[in-house]
Amino acid sequence: MHDKLTIERIEKAHPLIREELKQYYLEVNKKLPKGVRLRFSHVFRTNEEQDDLYAKRPKVTNAKGGQSIHNYGLAFDIVILFDKDGNGTFETASWIVDRYFMIVVDYFKSHGYEHGGDWKNFKDYPHFQKSFGRTWRDLIALPKLKDDNGIEYPIL
Repeated sequence: MHDKLTIERIEKAHPLIREELKQYYLEVNKKLPKGVRLRFSHVFRTNEEQDDLYAKRPKVTNAKGGQSIHNYGLAFDIVILFDKDGNGTFETASWIVDRYFMIVVDYFKSHGYEHGGDWKNFKDYPHFQKSFGRTWRDLIALPKLKDDNGIEYPIL
């Protein structure tokens, strides 16, 4: 079973990782027990959305607009959903780093994704990215290609 909202968000990921993200999302959900599901809470973010997050207190990010790998469609954040009532609604969200969270972390790391929980200065446990060895400074300087969804992505 999959989360429609997550699939819609994956459609805004960089075209280079979009199909693998769909596949990995479906596969990792099969590793989670009944009543537990993965959701991508964020994938692509505009610079304006990133600036809004940067301004939040308490601090949730060190990245201004253009400085986040999300701004290039190469990152996603996760949340674990629970179906507490057993009725298929999956209304309870958790960002706790528990065994279910770690199933997802281990899975994506095994497929080459960098995990924000491994960062030294600012731990970002829900964050994953695949930047292909490029920094935001590299990505911002690359030529862009506008996709069918109207988003400009760096040409990698």
